[in-house]
Amino acid sequence: MADPKGFLTTTREEPKRRPVDLRLMDWREVYEDFATTKLQKQAGRCMDCGIPFCHQGCPLGNLIPEWNTLTWREDWQQAIERLHATNNFPEFTGTLCPAPCETACVLGINDDPVTIKRVEISIIDRAFDEGWVTPQLPVAKTGQKVAVVGSGPSGLAAAQQLTRAGHSVVVLERADKIGGLLRYGIPEFKMEKSRLDRRLDQMRAEGTEFRTSVNVGVDLPVSELLAYDAVVLAGGATDWRDLPIPGRDLDGIHQAMEFLPPANRVASGELDVSPFDAKGLDVVVIGGGDTGADCVGTSHRQGARSVTQLEIMPKPPEARSDAHPWPTYPMIYRVSSAHEEGGERLYAVNTQEFLGDDAGRVRALKLVEVRNEGGKFVPVEGTERELPAQLVLLAMGFLGPQKQGLLEDLGVELDARGNVARDKAFKTSLDNVFVAGDMGRGQSLIVWAIAEGRSAAAGVDAYLTGRDVLPRPIAPTDRPIA
Repeated sequence: MADPKGFLTTTREEPKRRPVDLRLMDWREVYEDFATTKLQKQAGRCMDCGIPFCHQGCPLGNLIPEWNTLTWREDWQQAIERLHATNNFPEFTGTLCPAPCETACVLGINDDPVTIKRVEISIIDRAFDEGWVTPQLPVAKTGQKVAVVGSGPSGLAAAQQLTRAGHSVVVLERADKIGGLLRYGIPEFKMEKSRLDRRLDQMRAEGTEFRTSVNVGVDLPVSELLAYDAVVLAGGATDWRDLPIPGRDLDGIHQAMEFLPPANRVASGELDVSPFDAKGLDVVVIGGGDTGADCVGTSHRQGARSVTQLEIMPKPPEARSDAHPWPTYPMIYRVSSAHEEGGERLYAVNTQEFLGDDAGRVRALKLVEVRNEGGKFVPVEGTERELPAQLVLLAMGFLGPQKQGLLEDLGVELDARGNVARDKAFKTSLDNVFVAGDMGRGQSLIVWAIAEGRSAAAGVDAYLTGRDVLPRPIAPTDRPIA
């Protein structure tokens, strides 16, 4: 145990966010520095529970009480070793994960949980600053070649594990830079891309090969892909959900994943101006999740006149309800940094129609309030109204992986949800093809993507060598408590 009285004497504290008026002037991460002395006290709140339910909350099985204690003792080098023992990329989860480990924290039953996520990111930042994150070279090469399709968190995790196990790994990415949604989907203010780039440098030094601008099934025939000794499909769930209502064909209505990538390119200096710029416009974001919040924060930074986020569900409660008992991840009202920056959030509303001007561009949405009756959303009579909008962003989630091209050419079987079917070893219906992340699981959390990448790598290594040496955090049948 760290500080035996820490959870009694120290209250939960997190770093402050930079002032809104300042952070809207740049794309940097929103949090200010957090003093080491404060961080140690926060780590000292960990009770080192006999049954640490934070492990259940974390799909990676992170050894949270151990590295909390090591942080409190200022044993930073041991702390990063314990953190890296289960998580290839704590800098990704430490910035982007919604932290189901914290909602499962035993202290959270009747108090504020430990700031696990803040301790995690501080450990890995310290490790990089001190030069402790070095290439982990394989002891011996197996002579086997593996192709990983997709360079998001699941693909990168699988690639790093397999490279370290001695296989020759090439990661194929259809975008012009490595990272998947980490690169072009996640805004810079949530995770600066320097975090991604420094990890990729480590992976290159370990021997992982990266090839960009390769659309497998188009630029690279499937026959060449199957020539590898094993293949890991990690292309994500990129088939976005649309809103087929009257007026959908008007100009100014775009999917979130059409809007966010060019904005990220502007932030990185790759573009001067985004083709979907919110400057001076009334922006409406349809969808109340994290992707919608990313659109909100990006629109603020582009200089939108107003930003409104719509959600068809009713407003969540402020505190955990009986429907989401501890240690499950509760559906509660949360205010992200993007929401803190301005705009309005409307709940229990549905868009009936997009209204256009004479030039064929969207000018407003026709909204109606709804109530849930037997699982169906029923319009409330007399609540129809117009909401001005010259830019509408659809952030309503994803339906699964893109079927056209790669998956159809491979002929892999799909499950009932339209994802790539796999067995307990993450193997698909094809003998040497495996799948990891959202492509096999459906849209989920980054921590699940990393866990799946690690587990799929274990399945690949066992298939190629017959050994059982890589960790298997999860099985495909596991479901998140989030």
